[in-house]
Amino acid sequence: MDLTGGSTLARTPHAPPSDAVPSQSRSSQSRSSEARPSEARPSGTHPSEARTPEARPSEVRPSGVRPSGGRGGGARVEGGRACARPVVTELRLSAFAGHRGAVHALGPVTLFAGPSGSGKSTMLRAYEALARLGAGDSLDEVFPDAVDCVPERARPDAQGRRGFRIGCTVDGAAGPVRLDLAVQAEPRLRIVGERLTGRGRTLLATALRDPSRSTVQAEWHTAGATPVTRAPLPDDLLGTALLPLRVAGKTPGQLEVLAAAEQLVIGLRSAFPCDPRPSGMRASVLPGEGRLRRDCANLAEVLHRTHTDCPRRHHRLAAMAGAGCAGPVTGLGVRELADGTVRAVLERGGRSATPLGRLADGELRYLALALTLLTGPGVLAMDRIAEVPDAMQSLTLLADGLDRGLDGRQVRELLGLAVAIAADGHIRVAGTVGERGAGEARRTSGVTVVDLGV
Repeated sequence: MDLTGGSTLARTPHAPPSDAVPSQSRSSQSRSSEARPSEARPSGTHPSEARTPEARPSEVRPSGVRPSGGRGGGARVEGGRACARPVVTELRLSAFAGHRGAVHALGPVTLFAGPSGSGKSTMLRAYEALARLGAGDSLDEVFPDAVDCVPERARPDAQGRRGFRIGCTVDGAAGPVRLDLAVQAEPRLRIVGERLTGRGRTLLATALRDPSRSTVQAEWHTAGATPVTRAPLPDDLLGTALLPLRVAGKTPGQLEVLAAAEQLVIGLRSAFPCDPRPSGMRASVLPGEGRLRRDCANLAEVLHRTHTDCPRRHHRLAAMAGAGCAGPVTGLGVRELADGTVRAVLERGGRSATPLGRLADGELRYLALALTLLTGPGVLAMDRIAEVPDAMQSLTLLADGLDRGLDGRQVRELLGLAVAIAADGHIRVAGTVGERGAGEARRTSGVTVVDLGV
C-alpha cells in the first residue's frame, strides 16, 4: 500500500476517482512549490492560518457561497424524489483494520450484519472517524489507537511506515463527491495523501513531500489564470475541511472546489453516534438545556424538554413506548423532585406510574433510540452546523448494536419508525445488528442489510 504521495492536478486535470492515493511525484516543479504557495493563492492568507484557533474549519465558511452550490449541479434522486441535502451514500475501507477493498453503498436505513469478528463495528468506526475529521478534529484525537487500524498483514516499507486508507462518497446538489484518505500510523501518525474528486475531476490532491516537515503539499483546482493553487497544509487535519478557509471563490474552478468541499463536510458532520447505556439512564437528573448525549444518560432531562417544547413528538414517543414496553402505557411523564432533579415515568392510566429506572435494559435502549429518531440536531448533543439551514441537512444516526438487548417486537417497531422517519430525507440510519436483528431487518421493507463475512 502506497502512503507517500499524490499526482499533481496540473498533470491530471480530469483524473478519474480512485480508491488509492497515487504514487509520489518528485518533479522539480513540485519540490519548488513547497517553498511557497502559488501566486493564485488568495491574498491575505498564509499556510499557518490552518492552525490558528480562530480559523477552525468547522466554524468558518466564506460568505456568499451556498452549501448547495456547484455549477450545473443536479440534485440527487432517491426514491423518485430529488434531494439536495448532502448525504453519505458510499463508505470505502480500502485498507482498514480487518477490511481490504470494502466498498458499501449506504441507503436511508442501512444495517451491517454478520458473525462476530466480521467487522461490523469497524464500518461505523470508519464512518465516525471521517465525520470527526470533517468537523475539524485532529488526527490524534480521532485515532488515539491508530496502529490498531492498520491491516494486520500490512508490511512496513523500507522506511518502516505502515498505515491505512478509508474514503466515502457524499451525494448532493454538486453531484457525487468522493474523498479518499491515506493515513500513516507508524512511525508517526499523519495524513500522507488526500484526494477530493467530483464529476470526474480531481479538485484537491495532497501528498507528503518532506517527511521532516509536519505538512503535506496541497494542490487544488483553480481554472483561472493559474490552473492550480499550491500551498502546504497541516498533516494532522483534513485538507478538504480547510478549503473554505483558503479558497477565495473568485473563479468558476474555485467555486466548483468550494461547492464540493462544503457538500462533503456538511454530509460528514451531520452524524450522531448513539450508544444508549441503561446503567446511566436510571437516576434522576438535573434539568438543563435538554440535548441528548451519546450515552443517553440524560434521557429524563431531554424528556422534560420535549414534554414542553415538542408535544407532538413527545406524544409519538409515548405511542412507541406503548408498543415496545411491557404493560399498558398511556403516556410518558416527567416528575420534578424536591431536590431539583427530574425523573421520567411511564404513565399507566389508573395504575401507579413506573419510573424509567425500573425498566429493563432493553426497554431503556428502545426508548432512547426511538427518541433519537424522533428528534433532530437541535435536541442532540452534536456539533450543529449553525450556518446551514436545517432543511439543507440530513442527520445520520450511527447505532452500533442497534438490536442489543431488544426483543423481536422492539426491533420491528424501531425499524418501522426508522423507515418512516427516513422517508422524508431528514434522518438516515447506519447501524449494526446481530443475527436476530438481521432477520427482522430483511423482512422490513425499506431497510438495506449488508452481510459481512459471507
